[in-house]
Amino acid sequence: MKIGVIQASSQAAKNQMIYDAVSKYAPKGAEVINFGCKTEEKEKYSYIEISILVGILLASKEVDFVVTGCSSGQGMMLACNSVPGVICGYAPTPRDAYLFAQINNGNAISVPLGEDYTWTGIENLEKTMEALFSEPFGQGYPKSEAARKLKDTEELKKMRRIGQISFEEFISKLDTSLIEKIKKKKDVMALGDGVSSSFM
Repeated sequence: MKIGVIQASSQAAKNQMIYDAVSKYAPKGAEVINFGCKTEEKEKYSYIEISILVGILLASKEVDFVVTGCSSGQGMMLACNSVPGVICGYAPTPRDAYLFAQINNGNAISVPLGEDYTWTGIENLEKTMEALFSEPFGQGYPKSEAARKLKDTEELKKMRRIGQISFEEFISKLDTSLIEKIKKKKDVMALGDGVSSSFM
């Protein structure tokens, strides 16, 4: 499993803390890749721009899962869920993270980084990452309802595939100025055999 960490520039000061928490609790053998945004980066990225970069990371299959966030965490979750192929949960608490992993089995999670959650709550962040990665994703919860929950999750994913355009078509419809800004995120664009050439 490859896990990407990337959050909005407004919360760049917390990037290392997020990366450390994910690295500490990621499943054994998982690779955790830090895509920033870091305080030393000159370009600043909004949660909207980061959500598209999350989509690129997942569509390119360079990562299997993304941990992201912004000040509230909600804006990033909403933006990510507007990108084809991204199913992003919102995890202000360990319980929310665990239930998302077990019931919804998505490929991204957004955490609120501008609240007490991480300003003074590093322990909560760590416990949230611990709960998120505590068991293999998609087992269903509660166990007595697992079969029904798994069926519902597959129906949700099918509905999203039917209701959304392809990632390539999505990228082609974005404003040129937005695409040019996204291309400047070199650590994402340089992945694999050329993420940017695959989609842009």
